[in-house]
Amino acid sequence: MGNPPGRIVMLVQNGVVGDSRVQKEAASAAAAGWEVTLLGRTDGKRVREWELGGAAVRLVPTGRAFDRRRHEVRRAWLRSPLAYPPGPLEEYRRRQVSARRADIADARARLAAETRRRGAAATALPRAALAAATAAAGAAALWTRARVRASRRVREARAGAAAPVDRLAFRFWKALLGDRAWRRLDPALWELELAFGPVIDRIEPDLIHANDFQMLGVGARAKSRARAAGRDVKLVWDAHEFLPGMKPWKPHPWWHAAQLAHEREYAPYADAVVTVSEPLADLLVEEHGLTERPAVVMNTPDLDERGGEDDEPVPDLREQCGVEKDTPLMVYSGVPLVQRGIHIMVEALPALPDVHAALVVSKPQWQYVRDMAARAEELGVADRVHILPHVPHHQVVEFVSAADIGVSPNHHHQNHEISLNTKFFDYSHARLPMVVSDVKTIAAEVRRTGQGEVFRAEDTEDFVRAVKQVLAEPERYRAAYRDRVPLDAWTWRRQSEVLAGVYEGLIGRPAVDA
Repeated sequence: MGNPPGRIVMLVQNGVVGDSRVQKEAASAAAAGWEVTLLGRTDGKRVREWELGGAAVRLVPTGRAFDRRRHEVRRAWLRSPLAYPPGPLEEYRRRQVSARRADIADARARLAAETRRRGAAATALPRAALAAATAAAGAAALWTRARVRASRRVREARAGAAAPVDRLAFRFWKALLGDRAWRRLDPALWELELAFGPVIDRIEPDLIHANDFQMLGVGARAKSRARAAGRDVKLVWDAHEFLPGMKPWKPHPWWHAAQLAHEREYAPYADAVVTVSEPLADLLVEEHGLTERPAVVMNTPDLDERGGEDDEPVPDLREQCGVEKDTPLMVYSGVPLVQRGIHIMVEALPALPDVHAALVVSKPQWQYVRDMAARAEELGVADRVHILPHVPHHQVVEFVSAADIGVSPNHHHQNHEISLNTKFFDYSHARLPMVVSDVKTIAAEVRRTGQGEVFRAEDTEDFVRAVKQVLAEPERYRAAYRDRVPLDAWTWRRQSEVLAGVYEGLIGRPAVDA
Protein backbone atom coordinates (compact mmCIF):
# COMPACT_ATOMS: atom_id res chain seq x y z
CA MET A 1 0.00 0.00 0.00
CA GLY A 2 1.43 3.38 -0.96
CA ASN A 3 1.88 6.46 1.15
CA PRO A 4 -0.95 9.00 1.42
CA PRO A 5 -0.48 11.95 -0.96
CA GLY A 6 0.93 15.21 0.34
CA ARG A 7 4.07 14.08 2.15
CA ILE A 8 6.85 16.68 1.86
CA VAL A 9 10.47 16.48 2.96
CA MET A 10 12.40 19.75 3.20
CA LEU A 11 16.20 19.66 3.25
CA VAL A 12 18.61 22.27 4.57
CA GLN A 13 22.34 22.01 5.30
CA ASN A 14 22.21 23.87 8.63
CA GLY A 15 20.72 23.42 12.09
CA VAL A 16 17.36 25.06 11.15
CA VAL A 17 17.41 27.38 14.18
CA GLY A 18 18.21 30.85 12.87
CA ASP A 19 17.14 30.08 9.29
CA SER A 20 13.90 32.01 9.12
CA ARG A 21 13.15 31.07 5.51
CA VAL A 22 13.11 27.31 5.98
CA GLN A 23 11.22 27.61 9.26
CA LYS A 24 8.48 29.65 7.61
CA GLU A 25 8.35 27.34 4.59
CA ALA A 26 7.90 24.28 6.78
CA ALA A 27 5.32 25.83 9.09
CA SER A 28 3.22 27.33 6.30
CA ALA A 29 3.21 24.09 4.28
CA ALA A 30 2.12 22.15 7.36
CA ALA A 31 -0.61 24.73 8.07
CA ALA A 32 -1.85 24.30 4.48
CA GLY A 33 -2.40 20.59 5.13
CA TRP A 34 0.71 18.82 3.86
CA GLU A 35 2.60 16.37 6.05
CA VAL A 36 5.99 18.07 6.41
CA THR A 37 9.32 16.83 7.73
CA LEU A 38 12.15 19.38 7.82
CA LEU A 39 15.58 17.74 7.87
CA GLY A 40 18.61 19.75 8.98
CA ARG A 41 22.11 18.76 10.04
CA THR A 42 23.86 18.52 13.38
CA ASP A 43 27.52 17.87 14.12
CA GLY A 44 26.46 16.05 17.28
CA LYS A 45 26.11 12.31 17.66
CA ARG A 46 22.37 12.16 18.30
CA VAL A 47 19.27 13.00 16.31
CA ARG A 48 17.43 16.07 17.60
CA GLU A 49 13.69 16.45 17.02
CA TRP A 50 10.99 19.01 17.73
CA GLU A 51 7.78 20.36 16.21
CA LEU A 52 7.52 23.64 14.33
CA GLY A 53 4.03 24.91 13.54
CA GLY A 54 2.78 21.43 12.72
CA ALA A 55 5.94 20.36 10.85
CA ALA A 56 8.31 17.75 12.26
CA VAL A 57 11.90 18.97 12.50
CA ARG A 58 14.74 16.48 12.67
CA LEU A 59 18.45 17.26 12.81
CA VAL A 60 20.50 14.45 11.31
CA PRO A 61 24.03 13.72 12.62
CA THR A 62 26.38 14.47 9.74
CA GLY A 63 30.04 13.49 9.62
CA ARG A 64 33.12 15.54 8.79
CA ALA A 65 35.51 12.84 7.57
CA PHE A 66 35.30 14.03 3.95
CA ASP A 67 36.26 17.60 4.87
CA ARG A 68 39.73 16.49 3.80
CA ARG A 69 40.32 15.36 0.25
CA ARG A 70 41.81 11.94 -0.48
CA HIS A 71 45.36 13.17 -1.00
CA GLU A 72 45.18 15.02 2.33
CA VAL A 73 44.91 11.76 4.27
CA ARG A 74 47.86 10.15 2.54
CA ARG A 75 51.52 10.55 3.43
CA ALA A 76 53.40 13.14 1.37
CA TRP A 77 56.35 10.90 0.44
CA LEU A 78 57.44 12.93 -2.58
CA ARG A 79 56.47 16.42 -1.44
CA SER A 80 58.03 16.14 2.03
CA PRO A 81 59.61 12.83 3.10
CA LEU A 82 60.21 14.17 6.64
CA ALA A 83 56.56 15.02 7.27
CA TYR A 84 54.55 12.76 9.54
CA PRO A 85 51.69 10.81 7.97
CA PRO A 86 48.22 12.29 8.55
CA GLY A 87 46.76 11.06 11.79
CA PRO A 88 47.73 10.88 15.45
CA LEU A 89 51.43 10.04 15.05
CA GLU A 90 52.62 13.66 14.94
CA GLU A 91 50.96 14.58 18.24
CA TYR A 92 52.04 11.25 19.74
CA ARG A 93 55.70 12.00 18.94
CA ARG A 94 55.45 15.51 20.38
CA ARG A 95 54.02 14.11 23.61
CA GLN A 96 56.75 11.46 23.68
CA VAL A 97 59.40 14.20 23.63
CA SER A 98 57.67 16.02 26.48
CA ALA A 99 57.38 12.80 28.48
CA ARG A 100 61.07 12.02 27.93
CA ARG A 101 62.06 15.48 29.14
CA ALA A 102 59.92 15.02 32.25
CA ASP A 103 61.57 11.65 32.88
CA ILE A 104 65.07 13.14 32.54
CA ALA A 105 64.17 16.03 34.86
CA ASP A 106 63.01 13.52 37.45
CA ALA A 107 66.20 11.46 37.04
CA ARG A 108 68.34 14.60 37.34
CA ALA A 109 66.60 15.58 40.59
CA ARG A 110 67.08 12.12 42.09
CA LEU A 111 70.71 12.01 40.97
CA ALA A 112 71.42 15.42 42.50
CA ALA A 113 70.14 14.17 45.83
CA GLU A 114 72.23 11.01 45.51
CA THR A 115 75.33 13.06 44.66
CA ARG A 116 74.90 15.22 47.77
CA ARG A 117 74.58 12.08 49.89
CA ARG A 118 77.37 9.96 48.38
CA GLY A 119 79.66 12.48 46.67
CA ALA A 120 80.48 13.27 43.05
CA ALA A 121 82.97 10.44 42.59
CA ALA A 122 80.45 7.80 43.59
CA THR A 123 77.87 9.02 41.06
CA ALA A 124 80.18 9.70 38.14
CA LEU A 125 78.90 6.80 36.05
CA PRO A 126 75.17 7.58 36.56
CA ARG A 127 75.87 11.25 35.76
CA ALA A 128 77.60 10.27 32.53
CA ALA A 129 74.67 8.04 31.59
CA LEU A 130 72.24 10.85 32.34
CA ALA A 131 74.25 13.25 30.20
CA ALA A 132 74.10 10.81 27.31
CA ALA A 133 70.36 10.33 27.80
CA THR A 134 69.88 14.12 27.89
CA ALA A 135 71.82 14.52 24.64
CA ALA A 136 69.79 11.77 23.01
CA ALA A 137 66.55 13.34 24.16
CA GLY A 138 67.70 16.72 22.81
CA ALA A 139 68.51 15.17 19.45
CA ALA A 140 65.13 13.43 19.38
CA ALA A 141 63.44 16.75 20.18
CA LEU A 142 65.27 18.50 17.33
CA TRP A 143 64.34 15.70 14.93
CA THR A 144 60.72 15.79 16.04
CA ARG A 145 60.54 19.59 15.68
CA ALA A 146 61.95 19.33 12.17
CA ARG A 147 59.32 16.75 11.22
CA VAL A 148 56.52 18.78 12.84
CA ARG A 149 57.59 21.85 10.82
CA ALA A 150 57.64 19.76 7.66
CA SER A 151 54.18 18.39 8.47
CA ARG A 152 52.83 21.89 9.05
CA ARG A 153 54.23 23.09 5.72
CA VAL A 154 52.59 20.13 3.96
CA ARG A 155 49.22 20.88 5.55
CA GLU A 156 49.45 24.56 4.62
CA ALA A 157 50.48 23.71 1.06
CA ARG A 158 47.63 21.24 0.67
CA ALA A 159 45.15 23.73 2.15
CA GLY A 160 46.29 26.39 -0.31
CA ALA A 161 46.45 23.95 -3.25
CA ALA A 162 48.85 26.35 -4.97
CA ALA A 163 51.71 23.98 -5.77
CA PRO A 164 52.18 22.89 -9.40
CA VAL A 165 51.09 19.34 -8.55
CA ASP A 166 47.85 20.67 -7.01
CA ARG A 167 47.07 22.87 -10.00
CA LEU A 168 47.77 19.95 -12.30
CA ALA A 169 45.46 17.69 -10.27
CA PHE A 170 42.69 20.31 -10.41
CA ARG A 171 42.90 20.60 -14.19
CA PHE A 172 43.16 16.83 -14.60
CA TRP A 173 40.00 16.01 -12.66
CA LYS A 174 37.99 18.77 -14.33
CA ALA A 175 39.08 17.60 -17.77
CA LEU A 176 38.48 13.92 -16.99
CA LEU A 177 35.18 14.13 -15.10
CA GLY A 178 33.59 17.42 -16.17
CA ASP A 179 30.78 18.34 -13.78
CA ARG A 180 31.28 15.05 -11.95
CA ALA A 181 34.66 16.37 -10.77
CA TRP A 182 33.13 17.68 -7.51
CA ARG A 183 33.53 14.13 -6.20
CA ARG A 184 37.30 14.69 -6.16
CA LEU A 185 37.36 18.43 -5.58
CA ASP A 186 35.04 18.48 -2.55
CA PRO A 187 34.06 15.00 -1.31
CA ALA A 188 32.49 16.66 1.79
CA LEU A 189 29.29 16.87 -0.27
CA TRP A 190 29.02 13.10 0.18
CA GLU A 191 28.63 13.56 3.94
CA LEU A 192 25.20 15.08 3.29
CA GLU A 193 24.21 12.16 1.06
CA LEU A 194 25.37 9.53 3.54
CA ALA A 195 23.52 11.19 6.41
CA PHE A 196 20.30 12.35 4.74
CA GLY A 197 19.77 9.81 1.95
CA PRO A 198 18.61 6.87 4.12
CA VAL A 199 16.33 9.15 6.17
CA ILE A 200 14.59 10.47 3.05
CA ASP A 201 14.14 6.96 1.69
CA ARG A 202 12.44 5.80 4.90
CA ILE A 203 9.99 8.73 4.83
CA GLU A 204 9.03 8.04 1.18
CA PRO A 205 7.94 11.60 0.34
CA ASP A 206 5.84 12.74 -2.57
CA LEU A 207 7.87 15.94 -2.89
CA ILE A 208 11.38 16.92 -1.85
CA HIS A 209 12.12 20.60 -1.26
CA ALA A 210 15.91 21.07 -1.42
CA ASN A 211 17.07 24.38 0.01
CA ASP A 212 20.15 25.87 -1.60
CA PHE A 213 22.81 24.28 -3.77
CA GLN A 214 24.37 21.64 -1.51
CA MET A 215 21.09 19.86 -0.81
CA LEU A 216 20.16 19.82 -4.49
CA GLY A 217 22.22 16.70 -5.13
CA VAL A 218 20.80 14.93 -2.07
CA GLY A 219 17.28 15.59 -3.30
CA ALA A 220 18.05 14.60 -6.89
CA ARG A 221 19.57 11.27 -5.91
CA ALA A 222 16.65 10.51 -3.58
CA LYS A 223 14.27 11.26 -6.46
CA SER A 224 16.18 8.84 -8.71
CA ARG A 225 16.09 6.07 -6.10
CA ALA A 226 12.36 6.56 -5.54
CA ARG A 227 11.61 6.35 -9.25
CA ALA A 228 13.70 3.20 -9.54
CA ALA A 229 11.47 1.76 -6.79
CA GLY A 230 8.34 2.74 -8.73
CA ARG A 231 7.40 5.92 -6.83
CA ASP A 232 6.90 9.29 -8.54
CA VAL A 233 8.67 11.94 -6.46
CA LYS A 234 8.88 15.61 -7.40
CA LEU A 235 11.90 17.81 -6.64
CA VAL A 236 11.71 21.54 -5.85
CA TRP A 237 15.03 23.39 -5.78
CA ASP A 238 14.98 26.53 -3.65
CA ALA A 239 17.95 28.65 -4.80
CA HIS A 240 18.81 31.13 -2.06
CA GLU A 241 21.85 32.62 -3.79
CA PHE A 242 23.45 32.86 -7.22
CA LEU A 243 26.31 30.43 -6.75
CA PRO A 244 28.67 31.80 -9.45
CA GLY A 245 28.63 35.18 -7.70
CA MET A 246 28.81 33.88 -4.14
CA LYS A 247 31.73 34.42 -1.79
CA PRO A 248 32.96 30.87 -0.95
CA TRP A 249 32.08 29.47 2.46
CA LYS A 250 35.42 27.68 2.71
CA PRO A 251 38.87 29.02 1.81
CA HIS A 252 40.06 26.00 -0.21
CA PRO A 253 40.51 27.12 -3.86
CA TRP A 254 38.76 24.01 -5.19
CA TRP A 255 35.61 24.48 -3.11
CA HIS A 256 33.77 26.97 -5.31
CA ALA A 257 34.45 25.08 -8.52
CA ALA A 258 33.20 21.89 -6.86
CA GLN A 259 29.91 23.50 -5.80
CA LEU A 260 29.38 24.93 -9.28
CA ALA A 261 29.95 21.53 -10.88
CA HIS A 262 27.64 19.87 -8.37
CA GLU A 263 24.88 22.40 -9.05
CA ARG A 264 25.22 22.04 -12.83
CA GLU A 265 25.03 18.24 -12.61
CA TYR A 266 21.83 18.17 -10.57
CA ALA A 267 19.93 21.31 -11.65
CA PRO A 268 18.23 19.38 -14.52
CA TYR A 269 16.63 17.03 -11.97
CA ALA A 270 14.47 19.80 -10.48
CA ASP A 271 10.78 19.70 -11.45
CA ALA A 272 10.39 23.31 -10.28
CA VAL A 273 12.74 26.04 -9.13
CA VAL A 274 11.98 28.62 -6.46
CA THR A 275 14.18 31.59 -5.61
CA VAL A 276 14.31 34.79 -3.56
CA SER A 277 14.20 37.63 -6.10
CA GLU A 278 13.33 38.54 -9.68
CA PRO A 279 16.95 39.33 -10.71
CA LEU A 280 18.11 35.99 -9.32
CA ALA A 281 15.36 34.21 -11.22
CA ASP A 282 16.66 35.80 -14.43
CA LEU A 283 20.23 34.71 -13.65
CA LEU A 284 19.16 31.11 -12.95
CA VAL A 285 17.32 30.91 -16.27
CA GLU A 286 20.44 32.08 -18.07
CA GLU A 287 22.89 29.96 -16.07
CA HIS A 288 21.01 26.66 -16.32
CA GLY A 289 18.91 27.12 -19.44
CA LEU A 290 15.68 26.68 -17.49
CA THR A 291 12.61 26.30 -19.66
CA GLU A 292 10.36 27.66 -16.91
CA ARG A 293 11.14 30.81 -14.95
CA PRO A 294 11.61 30.20 -11.20
CA ALA A 295 8.81 31.26 -8.89
CA VAL A 296 9.90 34.12 -6.63
CA VAL A 297 9.27 33.62 -2.91
CA MET A 298 10.80 36.49 -0.95
CA ASN A 299 11.87 35.96 2.65
CA THR A 300 9.38 38.38 4.15
CA PRO A 301 8.22 38.49 7.80
CA ASP A 302 5.48 36.20 9.04
CA LEU A 303 3.25 38.69 10.81
CA ASP A 304 0.65 36.01 11.63
CA GLU A 305 2.99 33.79 13.67
CA ARG A 306 3.20 34.40 17.39
CA GLY A 307 5.06 31.28 18.46
CA GLY A 308 2.30 29.66 20.54
CA GLU A 309 1.27 29.90 24.16
CA ASP A 310 4.71 29.00 25.47
CA ASP A 311 6.50 31.69 23.48
CA GLU A 312 8.54 34.19 25.45
CA PRO A 313 7.48 37.85 25.32
CA VAL A 314 9.34 40.05 22.85
CA PRO A 315 12.38 41.60 24.59
CA ASP A 316 12.72 45.36 24.87
CA LEU A 317 15.60 46.45 22.62
CA ARG A 318 16.26 49.70 24.45
CA GLU A 319 16.11 48.02 27.82
CA GLN A 320 18.69 45.46 26.69
CA CYS A 321 20.92 48.29 25.45
CA GLY A 322 20.35 50.34 28.59
CA VAL A 323 19.32 53.46 26.66
CA GLU A 324 16.40 55.84 27.04
CA LYS A 325 13.72 56.47 24.43
CA ASP A 326 15.25 59.75 23.29
CA THR A 327 18.76 58.25 22.75
CA PRO A 328 19.51 57.83 19.01
CA LEU A 329 19.80 54.08 18.35
CA MET A 330 20.71 52.35 15.09
CA VAL A 331 20.28 48.59 14.74
CA TYR A 332 21.67 45.79 12.59
CA SER A 333 19.91 42.42 12.63
CA GLY A 334 21.34 39.33 10.95
CA VAL A 335 24.33 37.06 10.48
CA PRO A 336 27.68 38.73 11.36
CA LEU A 337 29.73 38.28 8.19
CA VAL A 338 32.59 40.58 7.17
CA GLN A 339 31.13 41.15 3.70
CA ARG A 340 27.97 42.51 5.30
CA GLY A 341 29.98 45.49 6.48
CA ILE A 342 28.65 45.72 10.04
CA HIS A 343 31.92 47.12 11.38
CA ILE A 344 31.19 50.45 9.69
CA MET A 345 28.66 51.08 12.46
CA VAL A 346 31.46 50.87 15.05
CA GLU A 347 33.90 52.91 12.97
CA ALA A 348 31.33 55.70 12.59
CA LEU A 349 30.53 56.16 16.29
CA PRO A 350 33.37 58.64 17.09
CA ALA A 351 31.76 60.99 14.55
CA LEU A 352 28.26 60.31 15.97
CA PRO A 353 28.80 61.20 19.64
CA ASP A 354 25.20 60.71 20.81
CA VAL A 355 24.37 57.58 18.79
CA HIS A 356 24.32 53.99 20.07
CA ALA A 357 24.62 50.86 17.89
CA ALA A 358 22.75 47.62 18.59
CA LEU A 359 24.21 44.60 16.79
CA VAL A 360 21.58 41.87 16.96
CA VAL A 361 23.56 38.94 15.60
CA SER A 362 22.90 35.21 15.27
CA LYS A 363 26.51 34.24 16.08
CA PRO A 364 27.83 36.60 18.79
CA GLN A 365 30.72 34.23 19.50
CA TRP A 366 32.27 34.54 16.02
CA GLN A 367 35.68 36.16 15.67
CA TYR A 368 34.32 39.03 13.55
CA VAL A 369 32.02 40.05 16.40
CA ARG A 370 34.86 39.83 18.92
CA ASP A 371 37.00 41.96 16.61
CA MET A 372 34.27 44.61 16.47
CA ALA A 373 34.06 44.66 20.27
CA ALA A 374 37.84 45.08 20.49
CA ARG A 375 37.74 47.88 17.91
CA ALA A 376 35.03 49.64 19.91
CA GLU A 377 37.37 49.56 22.93
CA GLU A 378 40.19 51.06 20.84
CA LEU A 379 37.94 53.88 19.63
CA GLY A 380 36.59 54.58 23.12
CA VAL A 381 32.99 53.80 22.10
CA ALA A 382 32.50 50.40 23.76
CA ASP A 383 29.80 51.83 26.02
CA ARG A 384 27.76 52.66 22.91
CA VAL A 385 28.09 49.30 21.15
CA HIS A 386 25.58 46.68 22.28
CA ILE A 387 26.06 43.11 21.01
CA LEU A 388 22.81 41.21 21.47
CA PRO A 389 21.74 37.66 20.58
CA HIS A 390 19.21 37.15 17.83
CA VAL A 391 15.55 36.69 18.69
CA PRO A 392 13.14 34.21 17.02
CA HIS A 393 12.30 35.30 13.49
CA HIS A 394 8.66 36.07 14.32
CA GLN A 395 9.81 38.53 17.02
CA VAL A 396 12.35 40.48 14.96
CA VAL A 397 9.99 43.14 13.58
CA GLU A 398 8.62 44.11 16.97
CA PHE A 399 12.05 43.87 18.60
CA VAL A 400 13.88 46.20 16.19
CA SER A 401 10.99 48.67 15.97
CA ALA A 402 12.31 50.39 19.12
CA ALA A 403 15.35 51.66 17.17
CA ASP A 404 15.57 54.91 15.21
CA ILE A 405 17.42 53.54 12.17
CA GLY A 406 17.73 50.11 10.55
CA VAL A 407 21.14 49.58 8.93
CA SER A 408 22.02 47.33 5.97
CA PRO A 409 25.70 48.03 5.16
CA ASN A 410 26.44 45.25 2.64
CA HIS A 411 29.60 45.34 0.57
CA HIS A 412 29.45 44.97 -3.20
CA HIS A 413 29.07 41.26 -3.99
CA GLN A 414 26.85 39.90 -6.73
CA ASN A 415 24.37 38.22 -4.40
CA HIS A 416 24.06 41.43 -2.37
CA GLU A 417 23.25 43.35 -5.55
CA ILE A 418 20.34 41.22 -6.76
CA SER A 419 17.86 40.90 -3.91
CA LEU A 420 16.04 42.57 -1.05
CA ASN A 421 17.46 40.90 2.03
CA THR A 422 15.53 39.67 5.05
CA LYS A 423 16.53 42.58 7.28
CA PHE A 424 15.20 45.02 4.67
CA PHE A 425 11.73 43.50 5.02
CA ASP A 426 12.02 43.35 8.82
CA TYR A 427 13.01 47.02 9.02
CA SER A 428 10.20 47.91 6.62
CA HIS A 429 7.51 46.24 8.70
CA ALA A 430 9.01 47.88 11.78
CA ARG A 431 8.58 51.14 9.84
CA LEU A 432 12.16 52.12 10.51
CA PRO A 433 13.98 54.76 8.50
CA MET A 434 16.90 52.96 6.87
CA VAL A 435 20.53 53.61 6.06
CA VAL A 436 21.63 51.18 3.34
CA SER A 437 24.74 50.78 1.22
CA ASP A 438 24.55 51.36 -2.52
CA VAL A 439 24.15 47.71 -3.50
CA LYS A 440 21.90 47.76 -6.54
CA THR A 441 18.46 46.35 -5.67
CA ILE A 442 18.06 47.59 -2.10
CA ALA A 443 19.46 51.03 -2.93
CA ALA A 444 17.07 51.38 -5.87
CA GLU A 445 14.08 50.44 -3.71
CA VAL A 446 15.03 52.83 -0.90
CA ARG A 447 15.50 55.66 -3.38
CA ARG A 448 12.15 54.83 -5.01
CA THR A 449 10.16 54.77 -1.78
CA GLY A 450 12.09 57.36 0.20
CA GLN A 451 12.15 55.13 3.29
CA GLY A 452 15.82 55.86 3.99
CA GLU A 453 19.18 57.11 2.79
CA VAL A 454 21.82 55.41 0.65
CA PHE A 455 25.57 55.63 1.31
CA ARG A 456 28.62 54.44 -0.60
CA ALA A 457 29.52 50.94 0.58
CA GLU A 458 32.60 50.81 2.85
CA ASP A 459 32.73 54.65 3.05
CA THR A 460 32.55 55.56 6.73
CA GLU A 461 32.34 59.30 6.12
CA ASP A 462 29.39 58.86 3.77
CA PHE A 463 27.74 56.48 6.24
CA VAL A 464 28.01 59.16 8.93
CA ARG A 465 26.44 61.66 6.53
CA ALA A 466 23.48 59.35 5.87
CA VAL A 467 22.89 58.63 9.58
CA LYS A 468 22.93 62.33 10.46
CA GLN A 469 20.55 63.07 7.62
CA VAL A 470 18.01 60.47 8.77
CA LEU A 471 18.24 61.51 12.42
CA ALA A 472 17.65 65.14 11.43
CA GLU A 473 14.26 64.40 9.79
CA PRO A 474 13.05 60.90 10.86
CA GLU A 475 9.37 61.60 10.13
CA ARG A 476 10.19 62.38 6.52
CA TYR A 477 11.32 58.76 6.06
CA ARG A 478 8.60 57.21 8.20
CA ALA A 479 6.02 58.95 6.03
CA ALA A 480 7.02 56.68 3.14
CA TYR A 481 5.37 53.75 4.93
CA ARG A 482 1.97 55.39 4.70
CA ASP A 483 1.64 55.28 0.93
CA ARG A 484 4.82 54.31 -0.95
CA VAL A 485 6.05 51.06 0.62
CA PRO A 486 4.06 47.95 -0.44
CA LEU A 487 3.93 46.33 3.00
CA ASP A 488 0.89 44.18 2.12
CA ALA A 489 2.89 42.44 -0.61
CA TRP A 490 5.91 42.03 1.68
CA THR A 491 4.33 39.49 4.02
CA TRP A 492 4.94 35.77 4.35
CA ARG A 493 1.23 35.08 3.87
CA ARG A 494 1.50 36.39 0.30
CA GLN A 495 4.79 34.62 -0.36
CA SER A 496 3.56 31.29 1.05
CA GLU A 497 0.67 31.38 -1.43
CA VAL A 498 3.24 31.38 -4.24
CA LEU A 499 5.07 28.42 -2.70
CA ALA A 500 1.81 26.53 -2.16
CA GLY A 501 0.99 27.09 -5.82
CA VAL A 502 4.29 25.46 -6.82
CA TYR A 503 3.55 22.43 -4.64
CA GLU A 504 -0.01 22.09 -5.92
CA GLY A 505 1.20 22.23 -9.50
CA LEU A 506 3.43 19.22 -8.84
CA ILE A 507 1.53 16.98 -6.39
CA GLY A 508 -1.95 18.50 -6.17
CA ARG A 509 -3.69 19.98 -3.17
CA PRO A 510 -2.93 18.48 0.24
CA ALA A 511 -5.12 15.57 1.27
CA VAL A 512 -7.73 16.31 3.94
CA ASP A 513 -9.18 13.89 6.43
CA ALA A 514 -12.59 12.54 5.52
